[in-house]
Amino acid sequence: QVQLVESGGGLVQPGGSLRLSCAASRFTLEHYAVGWFRQAPGKEREGISCISASGGSTDYGDFVKGRFTISRDNAKNTVYLQMNSLKPEETAIYYCAAGPNGCRGDLRTWGKGTKVTVSS
Repeated sequence: QVQLVESGGGLVQPGGSLRLSCAASRFTLEHYAVGWFRQAPGKEREGISCISASGGSTDYGDFVKGRFTISRDNAKNTVYLQMNSLKPEETAIYYCAAGPNGCRGDLRTWGKGTKVTVSS
């Protein structure tokens, strides 16, 4: 069964940084676009960023531009999300999702998420 596994979440102080990882199991990520999403308690899921299969194209939500960076290491079958200057309102479960048809296509394979808590 193909699987994505997120890691790297945890407790961080406001203004701090975390790097999330999204690792693929039983399939090769290099042919897939990968997006990061988050869902805070009581709120709808929102898209954060996406990276194309080649890594040549990236996209970000306006609310994270300049603070978050998405990248991929196809040799490690992993996509990363570097998050800097974190804010308390960014406390959420963070998910990655992958799809074969680009960032505008259906990202159909999802991980179970990793929890990020931003608090002093």
